[in-house]
Amino acid sequence: MSVIRRRVVIHGLVQGVGFRYLAARRAETAGLSGFVRNRGDGAVEAAFEGPAEAVEAIVRWCEHGPRGAVVDRVEVASEEPDGSRGFRIVA
Repeated sequence: MSVIRRRVVIHGLVQGVGFRYLAARRAETAGLSGFVRNRGDGAVEAAFEGPAEAVEAIVRWCEHGPRGAVVDRVEVASEEPDGSRGFRIVA
């Protein structure tokens, strides 16, 4: 099983619509590690690490997010997996 890590920055109307909480729930359900947080510029940033198929699926979900979100664009960067455990919402 190939483990990958992707960092995403989601731009648009993505704060105040439950994006972080739903992303965290989906990541935990998929067995991914990483984090999600709101940024000061109005974007949401996340890192997802785990099996390639699960990571790519949640990155695709970030392209539309939860109901109420309006995603303008998603920046995706590959990173080296760091072996982190668990998924957290960063305040």
